[in-house]
Amino acid sequence: MSDKISQAFGHPLERALAIAGDAPRDRISLRDYVTEVDIGAFQKERGQIQRLRFNVVVEVAPVRAPIDDDVDRILSYDRVTEAIEAALSEERLNLLETLAERVAAQVLAEPQAERIFVRIEKLDRGPFALGVEIMRSSEKAQPLSLVEPHAPTLTPRIICLSYGAITHPDLVGAISDLAADKAPVILCCEAAPLDLPQSDAALAQRRIMLLALEQAAWVLAGRDARCVVVNSRTELDWAMKQGQISVWAPSKIVLDAVDGPSAGSDALDLATWFAHLVEATALHRMDETLTLQEVTL
Repeated sequence: MSDKISQAFGHPLERALAIAGDAPRDRISLRDYVTEVDIGAFQKERGQIQRLRFNVVVEVAPVRAPIDDDVDRILSYDRVTEAIEAALSEERLNLLETLAERVAAQVLAEPQAERIFVRIEKLDRGPFALGVEIMRSSEKAQPLSLVEPHAPTLTPRIICLSYGAITHPDLVGAISDLAADKAPVILCCEAAPLDLPQSDAALAQRRIMLLALEQAAWVLAGRDARCVVVNSRTELDWAMKQGQISVWAPSKIVLDAVDGPSAGSDALDLATWFAHLVEATALHRMDETLTLQEVTL
């Protein structure tokens, strides 16, 4: 095996050594760290726990002062494993590339970290390992102290509309009343009162239910052009800043959630879970008479 092939398929440490140059470098490494998680962009991967293997090498700045056997003076291995677990617990991810970037960014935020090599492999997609490897440098990463702070989080009101409210002749007027309140509003929808197809598979049944809610969301959006269907936190945050009335299409956020609502949740249960997720100021249900009823959070 040639040196280049060896570097490509060997441990990331071999890559680090190959491109180190003449300057001496200190390194810490994490080898064959295996954990289980729900990850993947393909539908057949959703709801399926699969093993991921992490191999990480971090090049660190030499310690100028005596270490004195003090763990607080070095970059601990725990920082690497904590970065992995933090990235995995933040949300359900589709791509290993996204996961690798997040692990790298968190480790490079440590003052001692200068460069990182991250390899992540899926072990259960076949009789082989599928993976990605990235190299990132702190010189290319924005220091935490210079990152532009996030704008203050907006706290919306959540209104869960019954299907009778969605189809009410005077709905447009009710939407105007909601729009008059300057606080951001996100609308959630109950499904049409129809018998849904039934599946013995819990994940499939959840998708069927979520699709029914999203169909209702599109019915609502078709009734009033001010109501825009959105399905991601990024879209919701932008919409709230723009004063847009958003209609929540729940599939993406629910299915991507690490700690999502229970499988048997109905529309109001989902709206309650979502209200906690976005730190809503209030949750109301609008019934078929367009009357608002407060729901305890």
